[in-house]
Amino acid sequence: MQQFILGHASDPDWQLALQKVLQQTQQDSNINQATLGFVYVSDGYASVFKKIIDELETHLPDIDWIGTIGLSICVTNTEYADQPAMAILLTDIEKSCYKLFKEQAAVEQSNHQQVQFGILHGDPRNPLLTEQLETFAETLEPAYFVGGLTSANNYYYQYAGNKQSGEIVEGGLSGVILNNANSVMTGLTQGCSPISDVFTLTECEHHMALSIDKRPALDVFKENIGEILARDINRAAGYIFAGFPVNGSDTGDYLIRNIIGIDPDNHFLAIADDLKANSKIMFCKRDSQTAIDDLNRMLNSLKQRIDTEFDGRPPKGALYISCLGRGQHMFGDVSNEMKHISDVLGDIPTIGFYANGEIAGHRLYGFTGVLTLFM
Repeated sequence: MQQFILGHASDPDWQLALQKVLQQTQQDSNINQATLGFVYVSDGYASVFKKIIDELETHLPDIDWIGTIGLSICVTNTEYADQPAMAILLTDIEKSCYKLFKEQAAVEQSNHQQVQFGILHGDPRNPLLTEQLETFAETLEPAYFVGGLTSANNYYYQYAGNKQSGEIVEGGLSGVILNNANSVMTGLTQGCSPISDVFTLTECEHHMALSIDKRPALDVFKENIGEILARDINRAAGYIFAGFPVNGSDTGDYLIRNIIGIDPDNHFLAIADDLKANSKIMFCKRDSQTAIDDLNRMLNSLKQRIDTEFDGRPPKGALYISCLGRGQHMFGDVSNEMKHISDVLGDIPTIGFYANGEIAGHRLYGFTGVLTLFM
């Protein structure tokens, strides 16, 4: 990948916004070499997503597109929150080096052992999405995925196609598979920090934790969240979460899940997941300072890798998928999260959206930011 071209705009009239986006991209002399494009629109344009795709394919007919909808979208230094907006990012990767897929269509495994890299969009309404993600990973092994779940009020559209063979889809997974990951670097920021030891979930039923380390789950929870919160459990909502360590992770990754209720009579704890007995569990907190600290940790780690593995050569483009609960809700002013990225890595042409769940590796995360750098 040699070139990335970014265009973005906001306007009450989607046609005027599209015109601004096209004007920005067409100012770049390399646009005729572009082959693959990312397109994200905010929920304010969701009802006209198909019209936007049609217009893009009319003006840029030789480009393959992938994209979806977010309640907010983001680009370099900017978060478009609570306003209609659209953004596109074009690149000139050779067409033989990638393959689009849609509606979970089968993608044949390549006949080499290079790590394949997938950028995926998923529908959060699909209850089988986690299983489908795991199956897809097995089909393409060795592979690494990034991406996110569409976030919208009414229209959960995705797109992966071109002027000759493209249609809006819903319900499953779609995106693009790159046939090697040699020029790609990724990072994950959790936005949380552990406040307890790691325990064993010894007994559970569906989403209800019955016992932890063979003791009543609610008792263990209260002992680890502090006396003030333990006296008023309602105050812990949105601040304290269950964390499930990822098996085999060498970076301490864990999956965050909401605490959704308690049963004070039986001392049970309800967690937003289909729980598995004998899995590891801990408790974590999430606040603005924790989110900032962990974002900076991820960014500085990537910067060190860039200096070591790429002689400090800046990335050519970036994709950032963040959680709906992050952005202005965690970082203060609108766009602060995106400005943190530029402060450490520079003004890279970046595109992304705020998702209903984030994909990294073969897993579905929550409350995370997933940054992909194209070197």
